Amino acid sequence: MILCNAKIVPMEGEIIENGYISVENGKISGMGSMKNVPEGEHTDVHGGWILPGLVDAHTHLGLFEDSLGFEGEDGNEDTDPITPQLRVIDGINPMERSFQEAREAGVTCCLVSPGSCNPIAGQIAAIKTAGRRIDDMIVKQPCAMKFALGENPKSCYNDKDETPVTRMATAALIRETLHKAQEYGKQKQHAEDPSDLPEYDAKYEALLPVLDGTCPAHFHAHRADDIFTALRIAKEFSIKPVILHGTEAHLVADILAEEHVPICSGPFLTDRSKPELHNLTEQAPALLTQAGIETAITTDHPETTLKHYMQCIVAAVQAGMEPMDALRAVTIVPARIAGLDDRIGSLRVGKDADLLITDGDPLDYRTKVTAVYIDGKQVK
Repeated sequence: MILCNAKIVPMEGEIIENGYISVENGKISGMGSMKNVPEGEHTDVHGGWILPGLVDAHTHLGLFEDSLGFEGEDGNEDTDPITPQLRVIDGINPMERSFQEAREAGVTCCLVSPGSCNPIAGQIAAIKTAGRRIDDMIVKQPCAMKFALGENPKSCYNDKDETPVTRMATAALIRETLHKAQEYGKQKQHAEDPSDLPEYDAKYEALLPVLDGTCPAHFHAHRADDIFTALRIAKEFSIKPVILHGTEAHLVADILAEEHVPICSGPFLTDRSKPELHNLTEQAPALLTQAGIETAITTDHPETTLKHYMQCIVAAVQAGMEPMDALRAVTIVPARIAGLDDRIGSLRVGKDADLLITDGDPLDYRTKVTAVYIDGKQVK
């Protein structure tokens, strides 16, 4: 397949004003100017734009199902505050209609996370948005471990008269669990005989990749003080943090810039439904990017639904973000944060053929998505 006569925005490298992209076996096999278009079956894009498929680094897609109550809510196992052994792939329903809406909006890959009731909530997965069986949609599992600070764990367990009901207790539970997981790992490492091995513990096993640095720690944190608690814990245990939401991060952007921690900013097209969101603003992605912080824009679907992802990007630009920074914040930046930039997030030979095609500038409110490809197969 060869898509031709397109404006190609690769996110890495120069824009090609009139070019082509060829696809073979689900991968990008060639790309360049129309002057060098190869022979083969051509599909004329008629001057439309080709971008990488959009990537959202923080969603709950398929966990809180559309138009359902408890029956479709599978994001929070709020019977135990420490649940790192949970795998989000066991709760996702890929037949839920938000997947189709996401594809139609050009979203080709999402990180799906457990909810934020538990201080340690479970394993995050990166998945493509096309498929009927989650096993066939996985890009990486686990992609990260979900942690939560602030009001959500407090409010969840306060209602149950259980710990944690303070920020202190939330942080203490995380520290205690990480320390126990460290000791568990040391026992396994130094066991000279099978009889010396500790009894299998699913929680600690799940945390070992976090502690050895191969699995990032994604911290739900809105308030500035919660963000700094996340960084404090990360330093104590030498784990790799990513801040989810970071609603007040722009208020301390100069300090965070020195920490070199990525921030998944959003959702900001939503109401200020709790005290932590008092300083919510769509200016945040611009302010964070200007401070030199690696910033992705996120929907936190279904807080803002993925079908409105492009409106989030437009809002960020209207609030001061540079257009290319905004487009990178929903493509290559979240791909880098997820450790998947070798496969997705930009247009380059050898990468997955996840393509978004529009009939004009994607930041123009009149522009429409005309086609979407995932792994080289047209899904819209």
